[in-house]
Amino acid sequence: QVQLVEVGGGLVQPGGSLRLSCAASGNIFSFNAMGWYRQAPGKQREVVARFSVLGTTNYTDSVKGRFTFSRDNTKNTVYLQMNSLKPEDTAVYYCNADHYGILYWGQGTQVTVSS
Repeated sequence: QVQLVEVGGGLVQPGGSLRLSCAASGNIFSFNAMGWYRQAPGKQREVVARFSVLGTTNYTDSVKGRFTFSRDNTKNTVYLQMNSLKPEDTAVYYCNADHYGILYWGQGTQVTVSS
């Protein structure tokens, strides 16, 4: 059983920055992939950034150049640095891990971009 705990959401003005953290209960080296997803009201959950065991990180087009996925293997934690935030980035953000084909989700953290 893998547990994922996200922190770091909040209210920020357009153009601002936030950093989300996701702490995993297991060794993230053992995960096939980890990623960040988001779900805005009335919309389907979508992938924001996804890191695979192959060492590649893919971003959805709308966040390229603004968001950065990173990880700290010593802390079993992954991060999502979000810069130049826009109102359309408003959503609940979820951490995700693929562990031997089983998907695990965090509880989600709200990000609201508004003036």
